[in-house]
This record gives sequence, C-alpha cells and structure tokens, in this order.
Amino acid sequence: MSIAAWIERAARHGASDLHLETGLPVTLRVRGALHTLGPPIQPAEVQAMVRDAVGDARWGDFVERGSADLARVIAGMRCRINALHTQRGLGLAVRLLADGPVTLEALNLHPDLARLVEPAHGLVIVSGPTGSGKSSTLAALVQHINLNAARHIVTIEQPIEYDLRPARSFIRQREVGRHTPSFQQALLDSMREDIDVLMVGEMRERDTMRLTLDACETGHLVLTTLHSSSVVEAIQRLVSAFPAEEQPSVCAQLADVLVGVVSQGLQFRDELGHRVPECEVLVANSGVRSILRQGQFFKLTSAIQTGRADGMWPRALYREWLDRRTQWATPSDARPDLGLPDDAPSALPLEPHEGPATDVSAPGPPVDEPQPDDGSENVIVIEPEERRIADILSDLED
Repeated sequence: MSIAAWIERAARHGASDLHLETGLPVTLRVRGALHTLGPPIQPAEVQAMVRDAVGDARWGDFVERGSADLARVIAGMRCRINALHTQRGLGLAVRLLADGPVTLEALNLHPDLARLVEPAHGLVIVSGPTGSGKSSTLAALVQHINLNAARHIVTIEQPIEYDLRPARSFIRQREVGRHTPSFQQALLDSMREDIDVLMVGEMRERDTMRLTLDACETGHLVLTTLHSSSVVEAIQRLVSAFPAEEQPSVCAQLADVLVGVVSQGLQFRDELGHRVPECEVLVANSGVRSILRQGQFFKLTSAIQTGRADGMWPRALYREWLDRRTQWATPSDARPDLGLPDDAPSALPLEPHEGPATDVSAPGPPVDEPQPDDGSENVIVIEPEERRIADILSDLED
C-alpha cells in the first residue's frame, strides 16, 4: 500500500497518528492507544513510502541529516510528518491534523478562550503533553484574530501545520529550516516587520524563551506552546529554564506580560466517538501577577479555583461544562469524502502476525548492534494512564 492509502485507512478508523517502520507492523494511535495492523512491512515498501512522503526536493537533505520534519496534504488530509532513520532502517511518524477551518468552535473549545487574544500585547501560552492538541488550539486562537481583527500576524513554526488564509488580518507564515535558519533568527527578524501578533510554534530553548518575553514587552501579542501537564508546571518550566540568578527578573518580566495560560489534554467522549480538549485556564489578574513576582507558583492552583469571575477554569469545572454540553462539532463535519464505506468500524481489531522475523535491512546509517532475529512480532497495545503523577501530586497538595 502507498502512504496515501495508509493515511486514508488511518483517517477511516479515527486515528490521530500513523507509525511505519521497517520490519514492524503498521501501527495506529486510536483513542490514545496504539494498535498494530497486519504483518511487518518490508524495507523496500517503507523506503518507497518515506521517499513519497519526503519528496524528491528534500530527499537529499533527509539522507544527509537522517531526519526530516514537514507538513503536507496527502489523500485530502493535512499531515505533519517526521521521517527518520532507526536501528531497523527507515520510519515515518505521521500526525493527522484537523480537517477544514480550525476554529475554537470546530475544536469544541470554550468560547471564553477567545478573550485571551483580545489584548493588544502580552503572552498567551498553550501547554500540554505531546499529542494533546496544542498546535490546533494555537491555530484556532490565531484564526479567531484573523476573522475578527485587522492585524499583521507572523507565525514561526517547525513545520507549518495549518495553512492560514488571510481574512481580516494580514498573515505571514515562516517555517524554521526552510524560510529561516532558527526560531531565534525569526524572532529577531519579526521585530523589524511591523507585526501586531506573533505566533511561536514552541519555546524549546532558553534563547527562544528570552526573545519571546522581550517581544511581549515591545508591544506585541505573542502566542506560543510549552510541553507540560498543568498550568503551574508550564510556568515553572519557563522560569526554571533560566539560571537561578536570573529567575527573579524573569518572574517580574512574566508578571508584566502574561495574559493567560491554557493547559489541555484530550479526553475521549463516548457520545461523540472521539476525543475533545479538556482544559485548565489561568488568566493573569492582579493576584496572579503578585504571585508570579514573588515566585510562589504553588499558589496558582488556588488562584485558578477562586478566579472564575476573571475567566479562569479549574480542570474539574471545565469537565463539568463538557458534561453539560449538548451540541458538538465532529470531525465528520469537516472531513472530505474519502470514498470509504459509512459503516467502517471506529476502532481497529488487533491483527497479530505469527511467523519468523522479517529481514529488516534497509538503507540508512550503519549500526553496531546486531538485528534481533529470534522472535516473532507481537501485538503492542499501550493504554494511556488514567491519571498523571502531576495530577495526583496536585490533589495531595490541595
């Protein structure tokens, strides 16, 4: 099967991610769990799919670097693709992105989140673990500005995940590695581009964090993401990225520029048959700013609990709002017709493969370790944990 055929099949089964690797069965992530499908795939098949996904223009760079990040539309689906070399050979990790226009309504997010992008300047952080929909929420916030205000928006991403078409705003999208050498250079460039809104795909390094905070102080609205499991953890991670002697000044700077923090995870809803974001929302009122200046981050949980009048949402209260909701947007509302049967199952049956191990030699960098050859391929099912350690500790603290 081609990469397009596998993406179609993944979309049919409601998968969020597709994994392909030499010598392993195709693996889909459905409702947060991994499911294998079919027998191991051969090296020549994987190489053909990787080359098709990467494209001839980037194939040379992929061979040289050993990996590639890109976003493409394949089989009518917008996909974020990471191609890589592994011990077995070549592999692909494909994230299937939301179809159609990405808006707060389409993602089933609370309309209160739109208030976060009303200020003319400041910092908005969207946080969550990997695969929690941070990029989609960030794109929805940018799209809300685009549809409701005349502003100059510049996005810095790696890769560009959503193609944002100008409506009322003027939008420029830049991809790190293609249009600019680094996040840092793009941030420096943006200060000379007469921008109103800056979207930074992810704050990974200290220099990026420092330049992002500086951009907020110069009168711009900046939207960005961080990997964390809660609002408090997001703030702590940002501050702790700096040396101890600089952290008090970073806390003061953050207290001046912060607009709000959204921490989200995806929860499966039986009535919908798919996952929706479940959020915790912090809004920077005077009490929150005082807590940030003092560096007493443990008090932020109580501030969220008592800040409902300012638009804050504890996770438990947000969950209650989801439980009361009756009108939902579903992926099928925007997904194009793939020509697949309407009665296709929403979850995959597990298909174990029994037999001798497959020859997993494939083009790629040489490895020192021998390839395993003494076992059969087993079905892998990895269920997500019901609760994260951070949530348990937060409950104990309360």
